[in-house]
Amino acid sequence: MPLQRKTAFINLSTREVDVQDIPLSLRKQFFGGRGLNMYYLTHMAPKGLDPFDAENPLIFGAGLLTGVLGGRMNVSGKSPESGYLADSNVGGYFGAELAGTGFSHLVITGKSPTPVYLYIENGNIAFVNATHLWGKKTGETQTLIRDELKDDKIQTMCIGPAGENRVRFACIITGPKNAAGRTGLGALMGSKNLKAIAVRGNTPFSIHDPKGYLDLLRETSRKATSSAWGKALGEYGTPILFKNANTRGWTSYRYHQKTTVGDRGQELFAENFKAKMGNGANSCFGCPVHCRHRFEIKAGRFKGTKGEGPEYASFASMGPTLGNLDLSSVVYLSELCNQYGVDTISGGNYLGFAFTLYEKGIISKADVGYALNWGDHDAIERLLTDTVYRKGFGDIVAEGSFAVNRLPAEAAKHLLTIKNVSIEMTDERAAKALAFGLAVATRGTCHMRSRPSADVVNYPRELLSQFYGGDVGKDFKDYTGKARMVWWHELFNAVTDSVGICRLAGVFSSINAIGYLDICQLLQKSVGLDMTDDDLYTLGERIYTTERMFINREGISRKDDYLPDLYYDQPIPDGPTQGEYIDKAKFETLLDDYYRLHGWNDIGIPTTETVNRLNLDAFINQEVAKCA
Repeated sequence: MPLQRKTAFINLSTREVDVQDIPLSLRKQFFGGRGLNMYYLTHMAPKGLDPFDAENPLIFGAGLLTGVLGGRMNVSGKSPESGYLADSNVGGYFGAELAGTGFSHLVITGKSPTPVYLYIENGNIAFVNATHLWGKKTGETQTLIRDELKDDKIQTMCIGPAGENRVRFACIITGPKNAAGRTGLGALMGSKNLKAIAVRGNTPFSIHDPKGYLDLLRETSRKATSSAWGKALGEYGTPILFKNANTRGWTSYRYHQKTTVGDRGQELFAENFKAKMGNGANSCFGCPVHCRHRFEIKAGRFKGTKGEGPEYASFASMGPTLGNLDLSSVVYLSELCNQYGVDTISGGNYLGFAFTLYEKGIISKADVGYALNWGDHDAIERLLTDTVYRKGFGDIVAEGSFAVNRLPAEAAKHLLTIKNVSIEMTDERAAKALAFGLAVATRGTCHMRSRPSADVVNYPRELLSQFYGGDVGKDFKDYTGKARMVWWHELFNAVTDSVGICRLAGVFSSINAIGYLDICQLLQKSVGLDMTDDDLYTLGERIYTTERMFINREGISRKDDYLPDLYYDQPIPDGPTQGEYIDKAKFETLLDDYYRLHGWNDIGIPTTETVNRLNLDAFINQEVAKCA
């Protein structure tokens, strides 16, 4: 059964492997994936640990039902990008293949003296020399590993040159473009001289109620694909979101100078992308939606470039954020990021920061070596490549939010970050719930920690208030109830990440998608685990509060749960949401409501009552109380 999967503790320095059963009690408290990752991280990463310390654990965790229901998993550690929490949920096929080896979790510490990759096959773990792979891009790395192991079904997670060179916002790639992105997990992996993990597994497992499970799976698949949101994903993928962001006024143009590009944005609309470059679609393991769209650039300078994606975030980050509205350029740059192993969101925004400094005269052509003009593909590609290889000014950009330590003092006021993580590809001064979710996210700026997208689609407000259990205001610009919406999604997303269900298949833009009761039924039919929706609420609370205690221990509290000054001080200058901004006093009220819902005190630290109620008292570190 999936509940019987094991954890492998792997020390790269000594080449020792310790395989342990996961106690059933621990499974029930944290499930798997993100939840169990956080349990391990909290226990193994002491306060103040440098992210590049060899003992910083790099944790790969498959969800409780990964390989049974879907393919999602989480990768976690202490973040090279922020210095706080690193965690990323990733799809594809690696998670399911890992579960097939008999392991659900890999906890990797130490540093190999030479480049190495791990090969895991049905419970056996081998250390393989990777010197010949060092310097290779992600696509070539995966192909070479399959060739040398003579098995084209092997699934691999690997880093590219960005991770090898410890670019602080490097990511880990599996398949053509599935990324454990944000927070610099690729840099953490590179700091361990770990080039890749390759897995191959077919360990059998049983289903508690096969017929009931298949019937339920058909129904949940129908639910995921029949909604307007599910149909749009299947037709166009997440790029369909760019039209909404552009026309409604929350995209980022030239690093948050404007929030829409008007009719010029049609070049990047999903319909145009599909018509010009669409080349079929794919899915992650076990998913009926098929939102992973393939592309081929068929004409022009980048003719012949093929791949998967790009996702909406990549479109926006490599496009409007950099003043770039050329479709072929945006797609090519996104694919280049995949091959280098660079997170497209942070990558585009740190480049945008550099372009802003150039425009304002804080840095010059003499500093960079070439001009940084908005929308100039050659300048974007050159700075991206210089950053990956830490060449010239790129060595400064590679430091992410820490780049300000090597720049003129006035540069800092133009850097847009939350908890040291780059601001994203959207500007949400108008959408109060979306903005608030960015501010309080445990891993720093992160739309995927909560993202109550249902607030900005055309649901009747009475229906949304009933769904979320409280008044959610008259529209997305109203502050009422927005803390409740963010809190609800934080708990739900923690649960889905720990089960192995894709964020986009659950309640995200559609409140009629897979929800708590569906998950309860899936757990019962698949593994015989009887849980109520209240049990799952508590699970989400336990996981999210564990994350909060981890960052509390590192000094994070209320003082850090804020947006960049831009959001408060500068009303949106143009477009359909012109004049909108975040009111500081109303934001403070949202924070008060949010902490109350979570059971945290007024500076954002979980109360003793909450810690005890969630059975976390044995895990809390005494240092948490000192961060006040």
